[in-house]
Amino acid sequence: MKKALIYICLIVMAITFLYPFFWMIMASLTPEKLIGSLTFIPDSFTFDNYLAMFGKIPIGRALLNSMFVSSVITLGVILIGAMVGYALAKTRFMGRNFIFYLIIFTMTLPFQITLIPNYITIVKLGWVDQYTALIIPFLVNNFAILMFRQSFMSVPQALIDAARIDGCSELRIIFQVLFPSIIPTIVTVGILTFMTTWNEVLWPLIVVRDEMVMTMPQLVTLFSVGGRADAQLGVKLASAVLLALPIMIAYSFFQKYFIQSMASSGIK
Repeated sequence: MKKALIYICLIVMAITFLYPFFWMIMASLTPEKLIGSLTFIPDSFTFDNYLAMFGKIPIGRALLNSMFVSSVITLGVILIGAMVGYALAKTRFMGRNFIFYLIIFTMTLPFQITLIPNYITIVKLGWVDQYTALIIPFLVNNFAILMFRQSFMSVPQALIDAARIDGCSELRIIFQVLFPSIIPTIVTVGILTFMTTWNEVLWPLIVVRDEMVMTMPQLVTLFSVGGRADAQLGVKLASAVLLALPIMIAYSFFQKYFIQSMASSGIK
């Protein structure tokens, strides 16, 4: 009985969480005049909302922009985070602990505090309306550094010493010797970074004005609140579905590693 009650509670919570996404998808496939009466499954399906959306905004270009920007940032965060995390975990140098605690402290500061200095820097470098303005400020991620440091701390020092005796450089130790043993951490950092970057709206709104460089969340936000959707709820929902779809697909493939890393790192 106890086990049955647990499963019932989990099912109810899952339905509560998933129903809004299900309704959003169904409503995007429903004719505009029938969306208000939609309860579960629409009486008729249509792709007119998606066709109208593609006709109003360059959503395909924005999708490619977001994929490019998010992928480059994710790769950069993994590489830089791994190198910094390894240095803080397995090398000895003066001020190592101070740097580590400073990194933890900066995690408490919201990104909005640095908006003005970062924007001034971007303007002086001439990066406005360029991909570099969307990528460079996010390449160093404090959370990624912390995750990699904690993972490398659990790796036996004897493994690293053996690799050094064999003539491996520090970079080779990181990416060839240690990486295969911390796959869950790499996947977790990758998923979280990709999700955070994909959903970022505020910074692109500040540094990008060219529609051909806009990311998908930025373009969808301007489309939904800027009047170009002509108050058509179905078109807005269609753009929201396309915005959420890549994240849902990525998480469905890598959720096993994500949960495993969260459990093994002590973050509940």
